[in-house]
Amino acid sequence: MRLAQEPDLSMFGNDPFWLILLKAVFCFAFLLITVLICIVMERKVLGWMQLRIGPNRHGPWGMLQSLADGVKLMLKEDVVVKGADKALYILAPMLASVPALMAIAVIPFGPKDDPVSIFGTQTVLQLTDLPVAMLYVLATAAIAVYGTVLAGWSSGSTYPLLGGVRATAQIISYEVAMGLSFAAVFLYSGSMSTSAIVEAQDDRWFMILLPVSFLIYMVAMIGEAHRPPFDMPESEGDLVGGYLTEYSSIKFAFFMMSEYIHTVTVSALMVTLFLGGWRAPAPLSYWEGANSGWWPMLWFTLKLVAVIFFFVWVRASLPRVRYDQFMVLGWKVLIPVALVWLMLVAAVRAMENEGYEFRDIVMWVLGGALALLLISFVVDIFRDRSEQRREEAEAKEAEAPFDPLAGGYPVPPLPGQTLPPVPRRPSRADRADRATASVAADTPGPSEASPEGREGDDA
Repeated sequence: MRLAQEPDLSMFGNDPFWLILLKAVFCFAFLLITVLICIVMERKVLGWMQLRIGPNRHGPWGMLQSLADGVKLMLKEDVVVKGADKALYILAPMLASVPALMAIAVIPFGPKDDPVSIFGTQTVLQLTDLPVAMLYVLATAAIAVYGTVLAGWSSGSTYPLLGGVRATAQIISYEVAMGLSFAAVFLYSGSMSTSAIVEAQDDRWFMILLPVSFLIYMVAMIGEAHRPPFDMPESEGDLVGGYLTEYSSIKFAFFMMSEYIHTVTVSALMVTLFLGGWRAPAPLSYWEGANSGWWPMLWFTLKLVAVIFFFVWVRASLPRVRYDQFMVLGWKVLIPVALVWLMLVAAVRAMENEGYEFRDIVMWVLGGALALLLISFVVDIFRDRSEQRREEAEAKEAEAPFDPLAGGYPVPPLPGQTLPPVPRRPSRADRADRATASVAADTPGPSEASPEGREGDDA
């Protein structure tokens, strides 16, 4: 039984300034190097999955392709469109990149009660931690969308504006589902501190204990990172390039880098919240020294790479969904399921804190689930009946003659009704044929000539 309590964060904030600076530089370098590897890995894995050749020109096995892309983008012409708001147009890429870098500060790479030695100084493998670290992560993730929105608005073009509006709606809907999946983790860990959440997974990962929250976050993080098949703000199929349409050179590189940094950040959050964080996986966890020293950083990095591979796998496997389907998934599926699941988790935690036995909790949970299924079954029956009555009424209306000028004003047809055929003006060829036929009909033939004419012919 674990009740909510203030986490012990006394080991943070005691490092000398040079060590804090060194750890901050390491976090920044870790993100950038992971992004470079992520881009190359994505292109290589996509080529392998799609049975084609991936990058193979720059460096051994094409491993320097990301570096070549960065140099190419920096050397390309930097264009600022004429109708853009220049200040916001230049500021938007930085607003998208900086918040994406901030969340890594509270991600633990190792245990807080087993520090390591860096140049003779004992320190924790984590830059810092907060009692509300996860709220800090959600806040930075929400700020990042301002860069996308301002990029779309300041470009002074239609397609970027639509991409910015889509990004706003997307971040609102999927941020709610993500927050609800986090709430279940808070209930079981008793804290919003990232180090405390990892410590709470000493016996079981939350992926096993909270499978519904894990699945909801798995979907929400793809939408949060604007990754295929949920890359609606930059969909080239209908928005050319979305909010990126009017950007080039280094500003375009900033946006692409922010997207991949966001991918790494949400993957690190998944590892921290649901995959045991820095803890060694099951076979290796039986080794006594697996979770001490520098080994936890290795386990964390391997889990992070596995989650990023999942991103690439989803991109290679699933086609892009329509925008309306994407929003329906967020508002009508993920959020209701997350709310029901959160209520269930809260009820179970309350019963555990009250001392109920495991058998009683299971019986109550099964009883509640059966009651929900029964209620949904009854609701479906009444819904089917109402839909059937509505269809019958529509069929009757369709049988009635449709008057498009009912009440003196033209009205559109209802479902099932059809407009009467519109009289069409005959074509020029048809009018010529009709005129020829009418002239031929008016001209008398030989048998219809006058008697005088026939007598003349006989003479």
